[in-house]
Amino acid sequence: MDNHSYDDIINLPNPTSKNHPRMSLHDRAAQFAPFAALTGHDAAIKETARLTDERLELSDEVIMKLNDQLNMIRDNIGTEQEVSITYFVPDDKKSGGAYLTHSGIVKKIDEFERKLIMQDETVIPIEQISEIQGEIFKGLYE
Repeated sequence: MDNHSYDDIINLPNPTSKNHPRMSLHDRAAQFAPFAALTGHDAAIKETARLTDERLELSDEVIMKLNDQLNMIRDNIGTEQEVSITYFVPDDKKSGGAYLTHSGIVKKIDEFERKLIMQDETVIPIEQISEIQGEIFKGLYE
């Protein structure tokens, strides 16, 4: 077997077309990129696999406790009492949603819009609140 079969062409210059410009490395690499025959299919699979939580129905006792806590927060606005509020955020794309907990100082309670406005401008719908915690409530339910 002869190992020198390309000796006659190995040192020749690379041929280039006089009619077509050389393709950039980026464009050449794109030719070997994976091909997605179904555009959006991968995103649809990921969306289907994404889990959401169901919104829990609150008991009358929990609702009364939340109302008492909201009244206490309203009475203490301006005293910079930090609270942690857990609330439900409905999912835009499918049923269910997620529970988030936000900690901070309540700046305002908008009775008309039924929303809490935090000092950092986070807006929390009152109907979505499931739990409120804070030092301000020490002794309230003990």
